[in-house]
Amino acid sequence: MKAAARTHRLRATVAAGLLVLSACSTSGNAVAPTTNNPRPTTSTTTQPATTSSSTTTTSTTIPGAQKLAWTDCDDGFQCASLEVPVDYAKPAGKRLTLALTRRPATNSSRRIGSLVMNPGGPGGSATDFIEGTPLPSELTQRFDIVGFDPRGVGRSNPLDCRTHLQEVYDADPTMEDDADRATFLKVSKAFVSECAKKYTALLPFLGTVNVARDMDQVRAALGDEKLTYVGYSYGTSIGQQYARLFPTKVRAMVLDGVVDSSLTGLQGATLQAKGFTQALNNFMAQCDRTGCGFNAAANEVIDQVFAAAEKAPIPARRSDRPAGPGAVSLALGHALYSESLWPELARALSQGAKGNGNGLVQLADGYLQRNPDGTYPNGFEIYFAVSCLDSAWPKDPKVVLDTARFVGAVYPRVGEALVNDYVRCALWPGKPQPLKPVDKTVKGLPPVVVISTTGDPATPYESGLKVAAQIPTGVLVTNKGEGHTVFGLGKPCIDDSVTRYLVDLTPPKNGLVCE
Repeated sequence: MKAAARTHRLRATVAAGLLVLSACSTSGNAVAPTTNNPRPTTSTTTQPATTSSSTTTTSTTIPGAQKLAWTDCDDGFQCASLEVPVDYAKPAGKRLTLALTRRPATNSSRRIGSLVMNPGGPGGSATDFIEGTPLPSELTQRFDIVGFDPRGVGRSNPLDCRTHLQEVYDADPTMEDDADRATFLKVSKAFVSECAKKYTALLPFLGTVNVARDMDQVRAALGDEKLTYVGYSYGTSIGQQYARLFPTKVRAMVLDGVVDSSLTGLQGATLQAKGFTQALNNFMAQCDRTGCGFNAAANEVIDQVFAAAEKAPIPARRSDRPAGPGAVSLALGHALYSESLWPELARALSQGAKGNGNGLVQLADGYLQRNPDGTYPNGFEIYFAVSCLDSAWPKDPKVVLDTARFVGAVYPRVGEALVNDYVRCALWPGKPQPLKPVDKTVKGLPPVVVISTTGDPATPYESGLKVAAQIPTGVLVTNKGEGHTVFGLGKPCIDDSVTRYLVDLTPPKNGLVCE
């Protein structure tokens, strides 16, 4: 499983239910317009100017910035594109085209500026995300909500080297014998080789530092003197790099579900294994209290399902393949991202224990974002392209596999499979470019709000504590609860305090705890 990814997809699932219950949540595939093939209709001009006040700014033309030609698209949104250098050391060299989408502020007379958002990943499409993201009404009134697909993602020169993706995640992610190891390495090498051959010249330039530089080009093109930004999960890495490179160009920044960029790749994977184990333990404890439809203790049922899949894939008659160990591992990981998916996981495990793998395969397919025709969207290849650049990784696959076995002994059921997923980084071409944290001596950076959830499996709570302390202007907000990321999901303590900060620039009290 990839622990730091898929925020945008999971928040979509959560939101669809919350919309019915409260009309105040975040993204939702069920409510988002189709965005894969935007159809521009009516030309518009560049960003309009607005009236100034204490909380209202005026859009300006930034010297040297590109002008955006906005067109109406996707039923009420506007789309544009922006060219950026592949290599910022060679600004006159080859270019990439970034896709942007915005939802114009509904109260133009009180418009503050643009609120740029990123849902996570690496691989999350911000243009899709903002089209399906109900936010507190004060934000949609006062800001243009803007998303741009990072380089290599969505509609921004997307990578396409996933021919072997199904094989990769059908392979057994735990190494019971040499045959398992040989198969796992074979499919991993095939996946990496396709990307390496197809994108040899581009891969070294897909890291988060360049994405942060792209975001500054976006800010300038939007006509904003300073950036207002909300980043979830991997989007917090983009935000941290922006704050490090352009501290005086930040107006307000919120980081929710925080990635600790100071860790090596294997250190980060081990911390994720700890987080997912905590989430799994909480799931099992709830099932032991409520039953979950099991006929035994939750840990016994989970172990029974894993053992059955290892012995022979569990038949899934509604799917085109059975539930092998890979599907069981993905199903578990996907559902642990959000407490709202726990009932579905319980049903899938109960079915799996009785020899029916349908629910397990469906959860795994949800994690992989598998289309009805069996194809997959862009996402997993850019995940590895970025992750393998942004952190230091061993170049010997054996080191990853041996570490995974050790981590699996400490964090059973999830640890080995999670760490083994990153064997692709040991095989990835090129030299890693590890990210640097925000320097404690950075000057001119305004308050940065860091939200960390106590039960977050993917970006564990301690990561948020560490990053909030590392950033000299960090303001820690603790969310007591389960799941990965929380702002915009309708929790008043979080949403109200963050909205006040984004609008009025009054940060929450450092150390705020939301029960």
